[in-house]
Amino acid sequence: MANIKSAIKRVEINQKKRTHNIKFKSDMRTQIKRLEKMIDQNDAEGANAALPATFKKIDKAVQKGGIHKNTGNREKSRLAQKINELQSA
Repeated sequence: MANIKSAIKRVEINQKKRTHNIKFKSDMRTQIKRLEKMIDQNDAEGANAALPATFKKIDKAVQKGGIHKNTGNREKSRLAQKINELQSA
């Protein structure tokens, strides 16, 4: 543990930010897993219905600083690609 007052404060602030980010990342990951489960079960209609909600969770995590913008875009791109492959098959 840090001894200097400013370092102690930084540790506390970083802990608060970490717990704040965990909430958004957890929600995002859960939604992505739900969508991927639908894709694995070849449920095209359910996956299409869940896609906007998943994108919304990813965008919210980016907006709140939980993940980087490019990471969010990459996740959305990969999910959209999987759904497009599911529909074309």
